[in-house]
Amino acid sequence: MDDQNKNLILATALSFLVILGWFIFFPPPETETVDAPPTGQVSQATPEASVPTAAPGAEAGSAATGTGQGAAAEETVADAPRVAIDTPRLTGSISLQGGRIDDLSLKDYHETVEPGSPIVKMLKPVGDAGAYYALYGWAPGAGLTLDDVPGANTEWRLAAGEVLGVDSPVTLSWDNGKGLTFRREIAVDADYMFTITQSVENTGGGTVGLAPYGILARHGEPADRKKFFILHEGVVSMADGELTETDYKDMPDFDFQAREGARAEVDQVETDGWIGFTDHYWMSTLIPAPGSAFKQVAKYDERRDIYQTEAVLPTETVGEGQTASVTTQLFAGAKEWETIRAYENAGIKGFIDSIDWGWFFFLTKPIFWLLHNIHNLIGNMGWSIIALTLILKAILFPLAFKSYVSMAKMKELQPQMEKLKEAAGDDRAKVQQGMMELYKKEKVNPAAGCLPILLQIPIFFSLYKVIFVTIELRQTAWFGPFQDLSAPDPTSIMNFFGLAPWGAPEPGTLAATVLIGILPLLLGISMFIQQKLNPAPTDPTQKMIFAWMPWVFMFMLGGFASGLVVYWITNNTITFTQQYLIMRSQGYKPDVFGNIMQTFKRSAPEDKK
Repeated sequence: MDDQNKNLILATALSFLVILGWFIFFPPPETETVDAPPTGQVSQATPEASVPTAAPGAEAGSAATGTGQGAAAEETVADAPRVAIDTPRLTGSISLQGGRIDDLSLKDYHETVEPGSPIVKMLKPVGDAGAYYALYGWAPGAGLTLDDVPGANTEWRLAAGEVLGVDSPVTLSWDNGKGLTFRREIAVDADYMFTITQSVENTGGGTVGLAPYGILARHGEPADRKKFFILHEGVVSMADGELTETDYKDMPDFDFQAREGARAEVDQVETDGWIGFTDHYWMSTLIPAPGSAFKQVAKYDERRDIYQTEAVLPTETVGEGQTASVTTQLFAGAKEWETIRAYENAGIKGFIDSIDWGWFFFLTKPIFWLLHNIHNLIGNMGWSIIALTLILKAILFPLAFKSYVSMAKMKELQPQMEKLKEAAGDDRAKVQQGMMELYKKEKVNPAAGCLPILLQIPIFFSLYKVIFVTIELRQTAWFGPFQDLSAPDPTSIMNFFGLAPWGAPEPGTLAATVLIGILPLLLGISMFIQQKLNPAPTDPTQKMIFAWMPWVFMFMLGGFASGLVVYWITNNTITFTQQYLIMRSQGYKPDVFGNIMQTFKRSAPEDKK
């Protein structure tokens, strides 16, 4: 076996092992249905201030409202008065019970590509499966009890505004009857950012202390969670420049903290930070004002299966006749790169890292940036992926050129290498020494042929991350049946690649894996033709590996996102063209057609030995 074939087999085997490992460690996503049980928990903001639970009915005797509703409060959330939310991109409502933002849908996004598919509902009130909502309030400190501050079940009054929209905020009000009047102004921009200004006016006697807070709560894990290793879903937070990602499965392992009343992790942020929950494409985030110090809490109530994040600001001291006011923000919407980047440029440090760029972030970020800008020019994501592949191949061309020139020279040296083997006989050390001297004399690097293939591995993973994670690829069309490049090829041999009126097998099933679509088939063909730039190896083991490799890859990659398969086909086609032209320029003329025909001929008797 000559060194060129050894290198090619090594590179191919490495690629195969990496992709095989991908399937083992990154199994297909699974979904799980989760019930929405009631919840309750108590935590402390500071030694003087206690943050009430986000869930109705958890406060002892419903102390925050003084109504004595207890657990029955959960049943009345749906019946509470509401204030509508209506912007160009959002629709929903705010419940006056607790003043919670618990009903929010995204107008620009639908659940599926099917006509008439409902829009994505992101936040849900208590009582709905998978309840998910934001709650704001004040934790009582010196001189106050839970009766004196608004809590999870407080019945707020609409004091100003009618419908929350862009440039039309609403104001909620609540008087505790003891000299404290609480107001909450809620505004929203044209995208997904809410601005919440909480204020308290002290018209009674004495000085009081109380701490403003924001809470995001989820009842159970999200039912549509992907549970895919490549994707982070759970808590995401930034604290003074340090990003932390915590999966739902890890939160029950938090240490129980008596001050928080649950299993929790607590961090003190000095100047800049934010915390919230991230899903595949959506995110909700509590964002104190830039430069603010606050306490960041991620907690899990194992008794009631609730996940919660908190941003607790320092205690405010309010004397008689004084007013205290604090403004924070809430992001609730789609993880769009341009939108999130604009918020980061406006002062939210590290916000772009709320998108899960992965281990190869140094490649993933620029690849996405390039793809995004190409798409802005072309307007079609499928053609943009092809254009991106052309650009990446152009960038790597100098290295590829050296590699292919080296491979061509190796072909020229083949007769001399055969003479060395004949002269040395079974003396392998002498053969290796002779080959090294020959390589040095002819200035050939036998390892150069591996580099283009090896370089494709991190680029492949980075592009896969871009296609799988970023919302810009979600439900993006190419042409014909390819209406979602983030999903597997929707065509199949079973429906004659989309020509027949019946559907294809369900993605992820054995039938879909076997009855592949047109894109995986083209992938296999492109790999097969690329192999035929060189004659088949004479060694039977090598020959068998090369014969099976394209078709194994064809079935393995058939279940990947169709946008990624488009990239791989384009990459193979460009690589074949580059290699063919470079080899010809170096005096070696590949007999592609002859090598293809040789594949279908019967093996000679000596090949069968």
